[in-house]
Amino acid sequence: MRLAIMTVGKTHSGKTTFANQLAEALTGSVVIDQDLQAEFLNRNYPELLPDKGPNTIKYALTQTLVEHAIRHTGRHLIISNSNLGQEARMEWLDYYRRHGFTTVLVFFNIPEDHLRIRIRESGRSTKIFRVSRTFDEVLDRQNAAYPAATPDEGDADHLFTVRLPENTETIIKRIAGLAAGERGTDDEDSC
Repeated sequence: MRLAIMTVGKTHSGKTTFANQLAEALTGSVVIDQDLQAEFLNRNYPELLPDKGPNTIKYALTQTLVEHAIRHTGRHLIISNSNLGQEARMEWLDYYRRHGFTTVLVFFNIPEDHLRIRIRESGRSTKIFRVSRTFDEVLDRQNAAYPAATPDEGDADHLFTVRLPENTETIIKRIAGLAAGERGTDDEDSC
């Protein structure tokens, strides 16, 4: 069984850290991180970036990486980006299912005050930005664009919810167990 694990959450909720920790625990996986793609494009191909509107080249790069991983590897996919838009998230989940993957959503439901503290304490690079100047601006835009970004329990084959970034170890173990063919007692877990 191959897994397609998608993170869902706002900036500074712990998605990238989680994805990298999961990749260490999940043999045969690859992390596809849109922040790395954005930084690559900003640094190497700024003239190809749209002046406004969706960053279509970043999405095309993600699509290319995902398609390559699906067709030319046997790896589990860990998709690390916000995935806050329900319509696009559902399209990706359907795409993974059509290619034989078991789908997993990991929803980072972190309180906003925690996110603001993490932003203030972060030394994270802003080289991924195309429009915003600060991560506070990113969070404000995400709050305005996706006020109800909560995934539904039936969206994916498995849904896990992280309430504090420090409580991800149990979820990582559960996902590694899914890949090994272990079956838990329930499909939804919250930490």
